Amino acid sequence: MQTRELIDHCLTFPSVFEDHPFGEDAAVIKHISNKKMFALVGSLGGRLQVTLKCDPDRADFLRIAYADVVPGYHFNKRHWNTIYVEGDVPQDELFEMIEHSYNLTKPAIRKKRSV
Repeated sequence: MQTRELIDHCLTFPSVFEDHPFGEDAAVIKHISNKKMFALVGSLGGRLQVTLKCDPDRADFLRIAYADVVPGYHFNKRHWNTIYVEGDVPQDELFEMIEHSYNLTKPAIRKKRSV
């Protein structure tokens, strides 16, 4: 998988946009309404990687299950994982991790109050 393909997959989720606050070498994918990031896509040392938010228990499990899932680089290690894309994580599992991150960071739906 190439960088653009990974970014394009992240952009398939509703109400998101691509930003480049760290320069053109890294893409941050955020929700439009709350501006929260759910994916950071870039390369470090020539390896394509994506950093994603994750439930802490699931994050620990994924780090044990896959050698190429490590604590989030420059992020809260309890809540973020960095995944080396061309490693041992199957593509369908990677896509599931992206969706999980999207769902953890999306805006809460507010219920209308009845009068």
